Amino acid sequence: MGMEYWYNTKTGRVEATDDPERARSADLMGPYGSEDEASRALETAAQKTAQWDEEERKEHEWRTGDADSAAWDNNPLND
Repeated sequence: MGMEYWYNTKTGRVEATDDPERARSADLMGPYGSEDEASRALETAAQKTAQWDEEERKEHEWRTGDADSAAWDNNPLND
């Protein structure tokens, strides 16, 4: 297996597996196979989240038959 890279959300820097200063916390995203992939971690995560949200919306529409039902909030405290 090759070198792995991590994106540190706290510092905004890419860190390598063999970096003795690499953070070991929830601030890391990865591993990624290249520095370039790691540097785009936030962009990749945003794209995946948007894709999952759209898939969930389509599934909800299929289940309910109502394209707008997912936007409806039945919590009276949110009025």
